Amino acid sequence: MSERVTVVEVGPRDGLQNEPVTVPAEVKVEFIERLAAAGLPVVETTSFVSPRAVPQLADADRVLPGVARRVGVRYPVLVANQRGLDRARTAGARDIAVFTAASETFCQANIGMSIDDSLAVFRELVATAAGEGMWVRGYVSTAFGCPYEGAVAPQAVGRVAAALAEMGCQEVSIGDTIGVAVPEQVPGVLQAVTARVPLERVALHLHDTRGTAVANVDAGLELGVRTFDSSAGGLGGCPFAPGAPGNLATETLLSHLDMRGLETGVDREAVRAAATFVQERLHA
Repeated sequence: MSERVTVVEVGPRDGLQNEPVTVPAEVKVEFIERLAAAGLPVVETTSFVSPRAVPQLADADRVLPGVARRVGVRYPVLVANQRGLDRARTAGARDIAVFTAASETFCQANIGMSIDDSLAVFRELVATAAGEGMWVRGYVSTAFGCPYEGAVAPQAVGRVAAALAEMGCQEVSIGDTIGVAVPEQVPGVLQAVTARVPLERVALHLHDTRGTAVANVDAGLELGVRTFDSSAGGLGGCPFAPGAPGNLATETLLSHLDMRGLETGVDREAVRAAATFVQERLHA
């Protein structure tokens, strides 16, 4: 096999947001630059949400402008409302991400809105961003299970994913927020999503909380998914999903894809070095 797989690095945002220690802005900037230099085509950089909600990323207005951006690399930032989009724009964002969920209780806990209300807010944000030439990604959290509600119907995931795609999100990432997915579950969720969203616009965001992430990657690959999210060093998880740490480590994903003969264009050792760099500062 020589097909290409896109690895979306989420460590600087999804990873660092759930670490108990806040690293300085200049450390975050170097971490991001090292990841981009390793060949990662997408490095999720930070989050322009309320500093009270995610204090670890309160310095977003300093981090994004501080990054020496590489040609051909996307640096998406998370936004939750018009204020966040305005801050991101002022900081020089060219790529943004919006986020909702497939379960009502988690959506309320995460962003303080119902699913439908969040979609209404994001519809306006995405239209504005797209009108300014920004690339937009959408996230669907709790696609494989919710910490509050338990099982989530694949049809619910498909509905939300379709809404994000229809409003203009060029890519929709389907998230195993609490790490409960098993390979047997992946086809049902993906089939519900790809019945309404083209496969080439679908990514998988898998956590390794129970050690099933790589098996779930394989299930996604078999169904044609070619974009996967991961976090250097396995940093972080979701602070609004109790007991669910454990992003899939980028080094693990790269090693597995390489073993399968799939191309990523990413230097695994450079990613490992970047992860070591930030972990040393987290545990200093």
